[in-house]
This record gives sequence, C-alpha cells and structure tokens, in this order.
Amino acid sequence: MKYAVIIERDEGSFTAYAPDLPGCVATGATREEVLQRMAEAVGMYVARLRADGIPVPEPGAELDYVAV
Repeated sequence: MKYAVIIERDEGSFTAYAPDLPGCVATGATREEVLQRMAEAVGMYVARLRADGIPVPEPGAELDYVAV
C-alpha cells in the first residue's frame, strides 16, 4: 500500500504526516530524512494496528496543486 504523505518545511527542519493515518507523523532535518523517518513511522503504525486487531485504513488521500 502507498499512503500520501504531506511534507511541511519549518524553520530549519521538516515535518511530515499521513492524512489517512491519524497521528502518524515524523520530523527530520532534511526532506530525505523526514521521508525516511515517515516510511518507518507508517510501517510501525500499520504493524501496531494489525497487532491490535484494528483494520488498516485503505489509502484514500490524494494530492494535487492549485496555481494562483
């Protein structure tokens, strides 16, 4: 499964979250680092849901850009 991940740039760091997985977040000093950490976070999140017998949400979030 592939989940959409939103990456936000903060002052000197990056934050990422997956809209389909509430509370699944990661931070990093670089874009690459936050993506690596987010991949790990999503893996742990899904594993925890499965271990607890909770259904894993299907990916549903989509991303697009709007020009202004």
